Amino acid sequence: MSVSEIQEYQRLVRKVPVADSVARYAVKLVSASRPNMTGTPDFVNRWVTWGASLRASQFLILGGKARAILHGRFNVSCEDVRALAYPVLRHRILLNFQAESEKVDSDQVIKRCD
Repeated sequence: MSVSEIQEYQRLVRKVPVADSVARYAVKLVSASRPNMTGTPDFVNRWVTWGASLRASQFLILGGKARAILHGRFNVSCEDVRALAYPVLRHRILLNFQAESEKVDSDQVIKRCD
């Protein structure tokens, strides 16, 4: 695959439309990972020192666009975002000692945020 082909695929992926409801879902999922925010679940406040930034929602959407195309669709679904939540968010959530002492990992936090 040539550089120009890769760049064309990148342009194609960025053109895939995203419904407002799917974009809101991605933002809500990422926001739920941040402690001490309005509406943050209690378990996040208890276990998370640092949650994902808003850039994570951009990457969830971009990855969702690529996943949609790979699955033969031309729009992003909440399922696309959900499928990418673990690989996109896993390293962006910093857990505290409380979580470690309870043997909680970031995957468990992500699952409960959904």
